[in-house]
Amino acid sequence: MGTKKSASPTYFKPAPSEIQYGKMRYLITDRPTDLTIHQFIQELGKHNVRAVVRVCEPTYATEPLRSAGINVLDWEFNDGSPPPKEVIDKWLALSNTNFRDNPETCIAVHCVAGLGRAPVMVAIALMEAGMKYEDAVDLIRQNRRGAINQKQLTFLEKYKSSGQLRKLKNGARHKDCCLM
Repeated sequence: MGTKKSASPTYFKPAPSEIQYGKMRYLITDRPTDLTIHQFIQELGKHNVRAVVRVCEPTYATEPLRSAGINVLDWEFNDGSPPPKEVIDKWLALSNTNFRDNPETCIAVHCVAGLGRAPVMVAIALMEAGMKYEDAVDLIRQNRRGAINQKQLTFLEKYKSSGQLRKLKNGARHKDCCLM
C-alpha cells in the first residue's frame, strides 16, 4: 500500500494589474523580493514605469530599480488601514506632476500582496480624477479580485474628493473655460 502525498496548498499571486482612466495609468503589484527584482524591473519596463511607490515595509534593495532609472518612493502605512493625509497628499502631487509632465508613463504602487494598501491608493487617484467611489472599486476589483477590505471600503465611501486630478483625466492639463 502506497501512501498518498497530500497536496500542499498552492497560492496564486495576482498578476500585475494596470488600471487606466483616461490617460492616467497605474500598475498595482505585489511586493518583489531581492530574488525577483529583475523580473519586476522587466514587468515595470513593459508598462513604462518610472516611479514605484512602496506603501509597505521595505524588504528589498532599491538600487537595481534606481540603476534602471526607476525612482522608488517609500510611503509606508499600516496594513489594512487607509492611508494618512500626508501620504494621500504626496500621492496626488506625484500623480499630478507625473501625468502632466510624462503622460506616456505609468506609476507603479505595491504593498505586500497588492490587494489592500496599493489598490486603495489607486482608488483615491481615480476618485480625484472624477470617478465615483463604486466605479473606482469595481474597476480595480475587475483586475484584482479580492482587493480592498471593509475598513478601506468604508474609508473610500466617505472620502471627499477635492478634484485635484480632474484636469488630468483626459491626459493633459487644459485651461478651465466657461461658456456664457
